[in-house]
Amino acid sequence: MSEQVRNTGTPEQPFLYVVVCAAGVASGVSKLITAAQERGWAVGVFATPVALNGFFDTDAVRAQTGRPIRSAWRRPGEPRPFPDPDAVVVAPATFNTVNKWAAGLADNLALATLCEVSGLGVPVAVLPCVADALASHPAYRESLARLRGMGVRFGDPYAGQGEDGGRPDFAWERALDLVERG
Repeated sequence: MSEQVRNTGTPEQPFLYVVVCAAGVASGVSKLITAAQERGWAVGVFATPVALNGFFDTDAVRAQTGRPIRSAWRRPGEPRPFPDPDAVVVAPATFNTVNKWAAGLADNLALATLCEVSGLGVPVAVLPCVADALASHPAYRESLARLRGMGVRFGDPYAGQGEDGGRPDFAWERALDLVERG
């Protein structure tokens, strides 16, 4: 991270965009926000439209960040609710979002933001949450390769089921490690 003064007005608190997609583990996004805040980040959350339909506690996230959750475009003349990002985390990242983003499709605000931020030179980390059957699809593998070629950093894939049949913990903090590395 650079030492310049950030858009938040202080050099001490960089701004992190968190993009939340519609996967069951999204209910734990507050863990990521807490970890980011403990590491000194101010956080703004973007959500895919489907993710807003009960995949996480939107009231709790608004209270935790002190900011609105962005899912719809603002009207002309409305102020920007978030400063430019110093880093971006997509967690959990779904099959749909990864493929659309890699293809440059911006049919919702979360995807449009990811497409735009790809050209800003800020670190972007992704924690995929994709079933093994979908992860084996050729389009998904090509999308991962394209996004990696754009400098996007990926955490280990998460299919939602461990070797013992139980549900392993989602590695929320791994995303912060990826954007904070040199």
